[in-house]
Amino acid sequence: MTSTTATATPMVRLRDVSKVYEGRSGTVRAVDGVSLDIARGEVFGIIGYSGAGKSTLVRLINALESPTGGEVVVDGTTLTGLPERGLRPARAGIGFIFQQFNLLRSRTVAGNVAYPLKVAGWPKAKRLARVAELLEFVGLSDKARQYPDQLSGGQKQRVGIARALATSPALLLADEATSALDPETTRDVLDLLRRINLELGVTIVVITHEMSVVSYLCHRVAVMEHGKVVEAGDVYDVFARPQREVTRRFVGTALHDRPSPDVVARLRRRHPGRIVTVAVREDETTGGVPVTALLRQHGVDGTVVFGGITEVGSRPLGSLTYELVGADADVDAVVAELARRTEVVLHDEGPTAGTGGGAHEGVTA
Repeated sequence: MTSTTATATPMVRLRDVSKVYEGRSGTVRAVDGVSLDIARGEVFGIIGYSGAGKSTLVRLINALESPTGGEVVVDGTTLTGLPERGLRPARAGIGFIFQQFNLLRSRTVAGNVAYPLKVAGWPKAKRLARVAELLEFVGLSDKARQYPDQLSGGQKQRVGIARALATSPALLLADEATSALDPETTRDVLDLLRRINLELGVTIVVITHEMSVVSYLCHRVAVMEHGKVVEAGDVYDVFARPQREVTRRFVGTALHDRPSPDVVARLRRRHPGRIVTVAVREDETTGGVPVTALLRQHGVDGTVVFGGITEVGSRPLGSLTYELVGADADVDAVVAELARRTEVVLHDEGPTAGTGGGAHEGVTA
């Protein structure tokens, strides 16, 4: 997946941004020296476990909090140091989607969407037209006169999204926007966010602890730990070649493609051949390593006994675990060729990292 409307001027620019809290137990650096550029028109993911600093970072982006140090620039406006009267117009260009919806129970669906327009001083006729347009966009025109308690979780979040879009913001912040939803509803909401990005050109920043959300929706991702960005880049690259342990844990929760030690033990009992896990990483030019051709070339039988492949940015990613059966020298030759091109784990001998790069990384069956 690639950003379709990104330009050279970032929508969000963070330079050495920190946020420090003083508490009874001492100093807490919730955000610690973060520098990031978020391009216009992209969907950018910020992922981390609880306490990593991601929600604090998003409050700095929408100026609900001021940084202790560093500079925050949003849509060309430097927010750092601005007085409240200067922050109000900047906030008007930023929409926010909440985890728990934060709808006004006493107002109808239409009333919730109209609320920010009323606060902004829009005349009634213009408000009504905008609300109707937004409810049609999110697929809730027939729910306009209902109240939040009459809606499902997914419908409530759609109302929240319509409300966030009411003033036509250039930037949309979604803080754990799907974590209260079931998987099917989550996919519907993510599809709606994708439409907002593609059709309206809105830059979206997604804060989440779910790597599956990042893999489905985002163009780029930053991984946070202890207030710092420890890894950042194109989503596919971060998934395919995680550099930090925290990133590897996140990727594992999304892919479920590697056998655990107890699974390997069971596989060995059922399969006497060599047990080898091979990374599936598609190169856009070559399509990956031809495993089937290698097996045929060396006279080795290969059977997939475990694995999982998912799509990240419309490109396959995961791994397949094979039982390789043949003469030792032939199996060694297959494993050596695979390891030259991609990541290979030999479950009876430990990991072997591939040395190949670029057009040769990845595998295809």
